[in-house]
Formats: sequence, structure tokens, C-alpha cells
Amino acid sequence: MTTISSEYRTAGALPAINFNTLGLMFISGFFATIAFDVWGQIVSPGLSYANLSPHGLARSLLANLGLPSNDFAGYFVHFYLVGLVGYPIGWMFIFAPLWQRVIGATHWLLPAALYGFGLWIFAIGGITALAGLPFFLKFTGITWVALAGHVLYGIVLVATLKLIEGRQSA
Repeated sequence: MTTISSEYRTAGALPAINFNTLGLMFISGFFATIAFDVWGQIVSPGLSYANLSPHGLARSLLANLGLPSNDFAGYFVHFYLVGLVGYPIGWMFIFAPLWQRVIGATHWLLPAALYGFGLWIFAIGGITALAGLPFFLKFTGITWVALAGHVLYGIVLVATLKLIEGRQSA
């Protein structure tokens, strides 16, 4: 089955809603989430910086909403709902089409990094508040490690999408 890559879609067009798109979301989200977690839970602490605990943030949010907030629920929300579904949907169906319509065709790296920055604002600026945690976690070390992690997530997400799309159109 041949698909049309994002470079050849009409500017700002949404991707088709089908199994191919779902697969792209899951695969790109998987690699981006792994990169985020390796950075935040292995590399950053190994360099004596903060250790990210995204499942802990998810648990705090769930608890604040009165929902089950055990370890499984935290990991499920972080890895599956956010990493494999939510953030890829945000890129593919919201950010990338808007970028195409407003800015036009550019190299993918800049919008990917800006998307990651936006994810950081959303997660550390917004979700932490909904979870009952301090605004931007009081701008401690974890805030900046999370910034790098979210930008890395955005870059790996889009790089993976571009790699797969390039192979499909070849």
C-alpha cells in the first residue's frame, strides 16, 4: 500500500485516519518515549542532573482527579496514552498541519523542536498545576531536564516519522 508522505500532502492537510497512521503514531511515539525516558532516567542522572519521573506526574494527576493512581496506572498513562497516542496525535493532527498552513514548508527539525518545547509547557506548566504540584515545579533542576527531554521527544518523534515516510515513498 502506497501512502503520500507529509512533504507531498496539500499544505496543512491532515493525515488519513487509518491503520497506517495508527502504526506511524505508535512506532514514532514508541521511539520518542524511549528517547525521553533514556534521557530523563539514565543519561541525566548519570550526569548528576535530575531524574525524571513522568509516571509520578501521571500518578499525581490521576490522584488529584480521584482516579486510581498506582504504579501501573502512572506508567500506562505516561507510556501508552501520552507517549504512543496523545503526543503523536498532537503532532500529526494539530501542530504539523498548523505549521504547514501558517509557516509553510521548512526543514522538519525546527518545528519538531518547537513542538517539544510546547509539550514541555503543556506538561510542566499545565499538567503539573492540574496535578496539584508547584508551577513549573518551582523551576528546579527537574524542570530543565524535562525541557531537554520534551524537545528530544519532539525531534525523535518527527525524525522517526520522516524516516518511515521516506521508506514508504521509496
